[in-house]
Amino acid sequence: MPSSPRTAGILIPVSAIRSSIDLGVGDTRGVREMIDWCAQHGLGVLQILPINETSDDNSPYNAISSLALEPTTIATDPDALPDLDPADFDSIATPARIDPLRAGPVQYAAVRALKSDLLSAAFRRFEQVHAGRGTPHDLDFRSFRDEHAAWLGDYALFRALMEHNGGWPTWECWPTEQQDPTSARAGLQTLPSGHRESIEERIRFFGYVQWIAFRQWEEVRRHGTRRGVTVMGDIPFGVGRSSADVWATRDIFNLDWSGGCPPERIFKVDPFTEKWGQNWGIPLYRWGLLRSRGFDWWRTRVGNLRRIFHAFRIDHVLGFFRIYAFPWTPDRNDHFLPLTEAEAAAETGGHLPHFSRCDDETPEHRAENQTQGEELLRMILDAAGDTAVVAEDLGVVPPYVPPTLAALGIPGFAIPFLMRNAGEPYPAPETFPELAVTAPATHDHPPLRGAWEEGWRTLDIHGPESAAGRAAQAELRAIHAFATGIDAPVPPRAFTEAVHEGFLAALMRSPARRVICLFADILGTADRYNTPGSVGDPNWTPRLERPVPELDADPAFAAHVSRYTTLARKHGRCG
Repeated sequence: MPSSPRTAGILIPVSAIRSSIDLGVGDTRGVREMIDWCAQHGLGVLQILPINETSDDNSPYNAISSLALEPTTIATDPDALPDLDPADFDSIATPARIDPLRAGPVQYAAVRALKSDLLSAAFRRFEQVHAGRGTPHDLDFRSFRDEHAAWLGDYALFRALMEHNGGWPTWECWPTEQQDPTSARAGLQTLPSGHRESIEERIRFFGYVQWIAFRQWEEVRRHGTRRGVTVMGDIPFGVGRSSADVWATRDIFNLDWSGGCPPERIFKVDPFTEKWGQNWGIPLYRWGLLRSRGFDWWRTRVGNLRRIFHAFRIDHVLGFFRIYAFPWTPDRNDHFLPLTEAEAAAETGGHLPHFSRCDDETPEHRAENQTQGEELLRMILDAAGDTAVVAEDLGVVPPYVPPTLAALGIPGFAIPFLMRNAGEPYPAPETFPELAVTAPATHDHPPLRGAWEEGWRTLDIHGPESAAGRAAQAELRAIHAFATGIDAPVPPRAFTEAVHEGFLAALMRSPARRVICLFADILGTADRYNTPGSVGDPNWTPRLERPVPELDADPAFAAHVSRYTTLARKHGRCG
């Protein structure tokens, strides 16, 4: 990675991309158009967020499968989906149905229903024309099923049962005989033939959808290669408890504990997070068992990413070293919120949230955690092959993590406001590590303008003499000094062009190999995709104002992009 060229790029969730003919959410056509847009502007990286199949909260970090792809990312017009008869498309995707979806934010329920109808129509035609007939199309589907046999059958059965249980992935609430693959398959054979055939057809359908999804995303990767744009995906460290992964391979997970992260200064979005930390609800891994199996499940997971991305970011890479664990699931957070540590321990058999496998309080523990993290990351690198790996190493970072990543050649992240203690100045950009991705913020943080305006709101509410006011003023001074080189005791209230451009310029001149900014930070807006700790709208629903081919028609948009690419070119990051 240190020898890779200096580059600049953009970060955008697939859901936020508008294509020329999308159906209310970003899809593979939109991603290809965004690749073209990046190539046109000399930007070398398009970073997206996870694209695994999501649950009802629409979060790409709460998937119902870490191996299957999200069906809404499939381009479902007849040109992109050959099995779909144009007449069926016209009868399903009527103007009355699609026009409201193309305006405003993503309407997930309606989009999912529409795409499901279109994919079902395509599947019916595939079964009529190709299935079992030995056509090239049929043979390719068979090949796909063979390639993905390690997970596809269990996933498709899980999805069929999920549909049978009201669309909910909470398998622990399903009938007992459906709560694991073995008993579910046995039960399927006892059903009346008509009912069994109906479920078997849905199993084939869900396998078909994944075939289409993978083939479209494989073409996205090839398109990026042709245009010289690295497509960087994302792999979350954990998987959801209510997922096909846990349902099908329960032995590799410890369901008695829920992974998360400890309380820290950034995400004080609610009293529970501030007191106890973030309880994500992800089960812990049984690393010993996985090791005995050659980490087969993880290798399959990384292998899927190799097919569709040139690079991927590991979200919460710290979890490979040690994970903050809660002895209760997130649905009990409200109960534990008012309790003292002693009261909480009394209800959990003496357990409190803590780092697992062990904390970092002794040299022996630190060495043990470092050894585990290095072993697991070497496994990831081996499984990734020539696909580049990037590590999201933000949060409470143990001192042994950065040197471990550096020794393995894995870039971490250099986010200026996270690179110092609260109240201190930002580090000089010249001190950033070369083996790093830098940006003003990630998708989980307020963009630069948002942080600026939030600081002034805090000052207005609490006053400059309060603790909160002093902290806000210190943050504003740090931003202003980093961007302009001027330590102003009272920074300007307005988020000025000098602050915006100066901040981007500082990142561009840093040694960090990659600068990858959210569109919000390129445009200088306060828009954000997600607020950690909160659920539902407006998280994950914002979209670009225009389809990708029309973006540059907006003079203000074009001017901001031109500034970004000019800075990138000046510092040797733009083709």
